[in-house]
Formats: sequence, structure tokens, C-alpha cells
Amino acid sequence: MTAKELKAQLRNERLSARDAIPAEKRASKSLAMADHAGEAVGFALDTIVSGFLPIRSEADLRPLMARFAVRGARLCVPAILDRQTIVFRELAEGAPLIDTGFGTVGPSADAAILDPEIMLVPLSAFDARGHRIGYGAGHYDRAISRLRQKGLHPKLIGIAFDCQEVAHVPDEPHDISLDAILTESGLRFFASWIG
Repeated sequence: MTAKELKAQLRNERLSARDAIPAEKRASKSLAMADHAGEAVGFALDTIVSGFLPIRSEADLRPLMARFAVRGARLCVPAILDRQTIVFRELAEGAPLIDTGFGTVGPSADAAILDPEIMLVPLSAFDARGHRIGYGAGHYDRAISRLRQKGLHPKLIGIAFDCQEVAHVPDEPHDISLDAILTESGLRFFASWIG
């Protein structure tokens, strides 16, 4: 089995496990994530933090993002421009959300496009080394690569439930590792910058 095939298998298995979590349990697990990371992630005033608004069975980051906003973070969320590209539009308080495609909602096209300094990254599976498997489209990998080409190095915090952990993610040269992972059990660090 190739690395790509194994990733696809792990992705399907872990997303099925996530889908099996009842909605009320996902909500309580999401609140636990906010409690674990709401104060633990260190950043300066006006730091740009990208989160995401939940689709399907993803964790609901709105409570965590609200805590970051109270601490002075400037928030943004991904907007899918096409099959290859996402940008991060500012999530301003009170601004209307619109359908942004692929089941997502977010700010309209007139919202400011920001370059995140901290990214809360959705994923399908992760391992204890900080390697992740995304959803398969490569949007985040390309977005992170574009930011790095601009000389920026966003800190990456993977967002998942405990059931999405696997023993080993087959990593390939183009894969980008996480700096931390946040689950309902806590915030695990793979880099020393957080806190």
C-alpha cells in the first residue's frame, strides 16, 4: 500500500469515528477545547489567528475564537476561491456570513484578506509526532506554503477529537508538521513557542 493509499484509508476511518460522536458530545468536547487553549496559547495584541466555522462533524471553534478575540486576537477564517486556493478573510464582529462553497460559510468577498500568524488547522487524522492528514484537497498545505514563500511562518495548531489520533501518519516530503494539537483532552505541544 502506498503512502497516499494508507492516508486515504486512515482519513476514512478517523472521519467515520468523528462522525459517530453524537452532536451533544461534540459540543461538550468543543467547549473543553476552549477551556484547554483559551488562555494557554500565547500571542500579542492584534495577532492574526485563523480558525474555521464547523462543517459536518468538525469541532466547533467559535467558543475558542471568542476567547481569543477577547484577548485581542484579530480573527479570520478560510474562504475557498477554487479547487486549489483558500485565502483567509477577516471575521469581524457582527459582519454577515454568506455561503462560501463546499458547505462552508464565512465573510463576504469584501472582507479583508489576512495572513494568519497562528492557524487552527482542521484535519482528519494525526499522530503523536505532530504529523497530520488533511481532507485530501491540499488547501491548507498550499496556503501554508504560500505564506512561507512570503517569508511568514504561521504557528500551526491542529484541531481534532481524541478519536482521530492514529499510531503513525505516513509522512511525505511535502507534508507540513503541526506545532501543537488541540483535542478535548488538552493541548499537546510539538514546539516550544506556545504558552
